[in-house]
Amino acid sequence: MFTGLVQGLGRISARGNGKLVIRPEFEITEPVYGESIAVNGCCLTLENYRAGDLTFHTLEESLRRTNLGSLPIGSPVNLERALRVGDRLGGHIVQGHVDTAARVLECARTADGDFKFSVELDPQFAKLVVVKGSIAIDGVSLTVVEAADKMFAVRLIPVTLKDTALADRRPGMMVNLEFDVVGRYILRMMEVQEREQSSSGGVTMQTLLEAGFL
Repeated sequence: MFTGLVQGLGRISARGNGKLVIRPEFEITEPVYGESIAVNGCCLTLENYRAGDLTFHTLEESLRRTNLGSLPIGSPVNLERALRVGDRLGGHIVQGHVDTAARVLECARTADGDFKFSVELDPQFAKLVVVKGSIAIDGVSLTVVEAADKMFAVRLIPVTLKDTALADRRPGMMVNLEFDVVGRYILRMMEVQEREQSSSGGVTMQTLLEAGFL
């Protein structure tokens, strides 16, 4: 479990033969074999910490479904160690289970001085993205300010631009997305309830719509 508050940056130093090697750019105190570390929001298990490098075993599934398989060697990545009991939950609940990788559309200063970060969105995920809701982009906890069927946008504060790898992302690059776990469960429960009501002949949102009540 993570918070989406990045603790520091690392750089991809090697990748291949089922291994991903990251060189952290900050001190990692007492790393533990087998501990979970979020790398660009993807929960990975630490296999080795030697000569300043973090080594993780990475499944082909993980590399294919995240940007960890496509980012060039030397690219910066966000690192966060797992949440400890008693730690402050300053961001939101992040599982480290990346839902999809998506293309950056825009990352630029706006007329009002804010920094806008827009991301392409597969329409199948549109119902999981709501304005003022939480989303993790490359493991960074952010708040959605704009949502549409095929895109969404957030605003980045100076601290985020300074201390995370999002400052390195450019239009066309891929970023990892994890949608809010609470929203996912609520949506799932609603879908199951809708199916049960439909199969039992009960009133559903669809029947209300068809009857003109909505």
